Amino acid sequence: MPELSRFEGIIIKLLFNDTVQHNKPHVHVSYGEYKAAIGIDGELLAGAIPQKQYKMVVGWLALHEEEAYAAWNRAVRGEHFDKIAPLQ
Repeated sequence: MPELSRFEGIIIKLLFNDTVQHNKPHVHVSYGEYKAAIGIDGELLAGAIPQKQYKMVVGWLALHEEEAYAAWNRAVRGEHFDKIAPLQ
């Protein structure tokens, strides 16, 4: 699963051709033993992540919304995408 970004112990990844389980644009997030799928719009789609880290991911997605959608569109076509900067 290619990495999109990493910050504060949070790892954000995208899957190639990933449109079956969660049809909407989303990222896969891991933090320690926690794993979650979060829509680029901030909706928690599956899994669990502590509230503080969830808010950080949602904030990061809001700041990088255009880049995240562009990366998602490339990933679902099986194309490589550029990493996005972590939180500043």
